Amino acid sequence: MASYEHIGVSQSGIVATIEIRRGPNNFVDTDMVAEIADVLEGYDRTPEVRAIVLCSEGKHFCAGADFGSRGADGVNRGTKRGRHLYKEAQRLWRTGKPIVAAVHGAAVGAGVGLAVMADFRVTCPEARFSVNFTRLGFHPGFGLTASLPRLIGAQQASLLMFTGRRITGEQALAIGLADYCVPQDEVRSKATELATEIAQSAPLAIVATRETLRRGLAEAVASATEREYEEQDWLRNTEDFREGVKAMAERRLPDFRAR
Repeated sequence: MASYEHIGVSQSGIVATIEIRRGPNNFVDTDMVAEIADVLEGYDRTPEVRAIVLCSEGKHFCAGADFGSRGADGVNRGTKRGRHLYKEAQRLWRTGKPIVAAVHGAAVGAGVGLAVMADFRVTCPEARFSVNFTRLGFHPGFGLTASLPRLIGAQQASLLMFTGRRITGEQALAIGLADYCVPQDEVRSKATELATEIAQSAPLAIVATRETLRRGLAEAVASATEREYEEQDWLRNTEDFREGVKAMAERRLPDFRAR
C-alpha cells in the first residue's frame, strides 16, 4: 500500500478509512486534497472496498485553509502538485464509492466543503460548522455554492453563507447538514457502523444508485468552483479581505468598509 504525507489509510473488511493527519487543525491544502482524491480513485478500482470513512486526527475535523503559509484559497505556494486546490477538489466529487464523514470537531470553510462532499456526516454536540468566508471578506469556495444548497436547501445555505455563523453538531443535525449526532468519543465508531451497514448492501447496486442520486452534482461543483475562484481572485485584493483576516487572527468583529 502506498504511503502518504498528509493522510493515513487503512482497511477493515469491506470498509476503508481515510484519516487526515495534519492535526490539531487539519488545515486543507492542495496536496492533502490530492492525496484523498488519489485514494478514492484507487478505491473505485478496488472491489474489496465497498464504503469509506473519512475522519481526522487532532482537535478539529478540518479548520479550513491556513492563512499563514498558504494563500486564502488554501494553495500552498510550495505545493508539489502545481495545481489549484479546487481542481483537486473536483476530483473528489467524481469518485464512485459511498463516503461517511466523521466530524468530531470544527469544520470551517473548506472543511465544511470536505464534509459535504461525503454522502453522510456523523457529528457530535461539541462540533462546530461554519461557512465563514464572508466574515473574511471572501467568496465561499470548495464548491459549496453548489453542494450546500443541494444538501440543506437554498434558504439554509444562504443563511450560513451570509452570516458566517457557527452552528453546533445538534443544530447541524436539525437542518440536515449532519445525519447523526452522538457523543464525541463515539463519532468515528458510529461512522464506521454506518459505513459497514452501507457496505453490506449489493456493491454494484450501491454504486449505480449513488451515481443516479448524485447525477450532475460533480459537474455542478466543477462549474461552481470556477465561478468561486474568479470571485475570490479579485476579493483577495480588497481592503475588506485584509481586514477580515486580521479580525479573525485578533478574534474580533471585523470593521468592513466595502472597499
